Amino acid sequence: MNPFPDLLRHLAWADASLLAAIAAHPESLGDERVQKLLRHILRVERVFLARFTGGDADAVREIPADFGAVVGLFHEAHRNLLAFVDGLTEADAARTFPLPALEIHPSVEEGLTQIALHSQNHRGQCLLRLRENGAAPPNLDYIFWIKGRPAPVYPEAG
Repeated sequence: MNPFPDLLRHLAWADASLLAAIAAHPESLGDERVQKLLRHILRVERVFLARFTGGDADAVREIPADFGAVVGLFHEAHRNLLAFVDGLTEADAARTFPLPALEIHPSVEEGLTQIALHSQNHRGQCLLRLRENGAAPPNLDYIFWIKGRPAPVYPEAG
């Protein structure tokens, strides 16, 4: 059983839901810590995908500060990640890839697990900032997502 399509569909929904909650709350939209966390989440998702596919990881590290551009890049990253995991074979999942900064060669399966857990961790930090900024953060738990498996709804990028 390949758990990654569901994990990354949840990730796309949770990221998009977080982006929508931030877009709807001006104080959080202007919160530099929230914006840094979003760019970090996005950078890791994009770099890992580039590593999996042999793409240029350096080319996807740069993330613009503009929130609309960040939303668009999240949407693109999610489409690409989902397309990647939908075609994932056991052999693909077992293949290793380089992570030069850590001097390791994890498997694609380990890398996909890292993406899911890493993003979850930083979404939690963003949710805390939303609450500290006076917003009511959405519940992004996986168990709530499986109830209806909703598709991601991104805020307007413009």
